[in-house]
Amino acid sequence: MTVYDVPAKIIIEEVAADLKKIDKLQPPEWSRFVKTGGDRERVPENKDWWYIRSAAILRKVHIKGPIGIQTLGKVYGGKKNRGVKPERKMRGSGAVIRKMLQQLEGAGLIKKTKNGRVTTPKGISVLDKTASRIKKDIPQLSKY
Repeated sequence: MTVYDVPAKIIIEEVAADLKKIDKLQPPEWSRFVKTGGDRERVPENKDWWYIRSAAILRKVHIKGPIGIQTLGKVYGGKKNRGVKPERKMRGSGAVIRKMLQQLEGAGLIKKTKNGRVTTPKGISVLDKTASRIKKDIPQLSKY
């Protein structure tokens, strides 16, 4: 069972719950006050957003890796509402993504290579075990 066999939303929520248990993955003090990108107007409302975004980044690095901060910023960006002027694409916050990648590296789930970040065998194991646990708990997912 792999990451590709389970819907993204379900696996991200489950991996986020697993990441909460890792001591090296803690939201920094400034994460309560920061927006996740220039296109946002407010800070995230979900108090567990740090773990959810970290799980999403871990999944994205596994699927698209090797991948860097710039590319992840494009993925987690959006359109900025500029009033009567046309909207523009904005990247997601590089500082937030960078800190999450550093914490995932410290936990041993991803590693830095010459071309970008890739998942380690430990990271792949976390994702695949979570996917198989989800698949076993929810038999309706066999159609995915």
